[in-house]
Amino acid sequence: MSILRDLSNGRCGKVLRRPSRWRMFAGCMLLGGLLGLVGTGRAAFAEGAVDPPKEPESLPLPAAMENALVRVVAQAERSVVAVARVQRPKPGEVMSLEPRPDPFGLFGAGPAGRASDDTVVVGDYAAGVVIDASGLVVTVYHFLGQDCEYYVTTSDHRIFKAVVKAADPRSDLAVLAVEASDLVPIRLGAAERLRKGQIVIALGNPYAVAQDGQVSASWGIVSNLHRKAPLTPSESEPTGKPTIHHFGTLIQTDAKLSFNTSGGALVNLSGEMVGLLTDLPFAPGFEKAAGYAYPVDATFRRALDRLKSGEEVEYGFLGLQPDALPLAERLKGAQGTRVDRVVPGTPADRAGLRPLDVITAVDGNPVYDEDGLVLAVGSQPADGRVRLDVIRGERKFQVEVALTKYPVRGKKIITAPPRKWRGMAVEYVSAMGPEHDGGMWFSPPPQNAVAVKEVDEDSPAWKAGLRAGDLVSHVAGVPVGNPREFFEAVANASGPVVLQLVPSDPQTEPISRTVAPH
Repeated sequence: MSILRDLSNGRCGKVLRRPSRWRMFAGCMLLGGLLGLVGTGRAAFAEGAVDPPKEPESLPLPAAMENALVRVVAQAERSVVAVARVQRPKPGEVMSLEPRPDPFGLFGAGPAGRASDDTVVVGDYAAGVVIDASGLVVTVYHFLGQDCEYYVTTSDHRIFKAVVKAADPRSDLAVLAVEASDLVPIRLGAAERLRKGQIVIALGNPYAVAQDGQVSASWGIVSNLHRKAPLTPSESEPTGKPTIHHFGTLIQTDAKLSFNTSGGALVNLSGEMVGLLTDLPFAPGFEKAAGYAYPVDATFRRALDRLKSGEEVEYGFLGLQPDALPLAERLKGAQGTRVDRVVPGTPADRAGLRPLDVITAVDGNPVYDEDGLVLAVGSQPADGRVRLDVIRGERKFQVEVALTKYPVRGKKIITAPPRKWRGMAVEYVSAMGPEHDGGMWFSPPPQNAVAVKEVDEDSPAWKAGLRAGDLVSHVAGVPVGNPREFFEAVANASGPVVLQLVPSDPQTEPISRTVAPH
């Protein structure tokens, strides 16, 4: 019998497994008792009575709390599912036994299970949460494997084969799609309104869901709102951190999490999901009994909307290397992050930022270190704008910067077809990372441009001589610096259009390509 039930029946358990819970309820009962004594004391003083108050026959506060928890679990658990990962080997293929690390440096328990033609052997499970009745489920990106199939088991024992709709390594989110129209989606809350001490409920345990449809539940309080995911040795610099959660987004809770419950839901007492549970290693400074979740905030919702549509998630990028303020300055009360390096041709360069500038705020929100700056900028969309508070020597000023796109590391899964014009797709130059011509984003062109990402063979763009990696600076004489400006420039074009390219050698003349309609 739980402590809550013991208290609601007027009894106390002999063994208190969770002292923190006992202190919470003891404090609540003490407060209720004190309020009762105050009220009865006033009445006794007014009427001249001296008899002590009678013992209450029930404890309404613990019972109400218990009822609230039961109601929330019953409401939200229908939206939590188990996601099974299965690998089907190709004929004659030998499966590698080397474990695959996830974005947090964790190594899996082993390779995914194998399946014969008529059997399915599950290699591993994660939890997932239904976000749309039409059959969309969100889970964690780091659970995905190569050449794997996925199966979703709901709490009412139904099994569906799932496909990956879209996946984003930067947010560590993936959306799966199943053929169903009657799933129960969870309601999304707002993690921005969470406060330390609020009660939350963790729902997960995909192994139990897969076996008997029973979601495991635990509860606790919000312990911290801005924990940073731990780093592996190769991720020591801000630009080397693979996810936004390495910069300080994580919700920490003392709710006990079941084994491998990544992808489960963290809900508030209104039954709204305020976090997506994730497994983390027990790094120094991380309590072993703590649980962690990705916050359902504006960045999460923006990423989720893109993934639900099968689209890529884009993140803002300044184009500078931040550094910590020297200790001597911080001891004097200085706050912010110092600019160590500005990459030529990036938004930071065009905004006039210089090395040794100190950035103290983004859109009015204080910045205390380099992680805070990267998180504030990276939470914006690629075509967003931010206002920076800057200190340069004795001078303080503000500057507005139009961002570009961050070059996300890791494999992205995108199922929505790219937007094209006459057979060509374009991309931010800054996002053409190492997989595109050797890390071009470290040396952007000295002028605004868009990069040609892909060109369909035999299309008008292909026939005009355009190829992936070309940089387009002008459309019919109009300068373009991002995909939005490019498509605005070609929107009303009906005849041949002249595109001006950036030459590989700055000393040579610009190159033009005329793209016909057909």
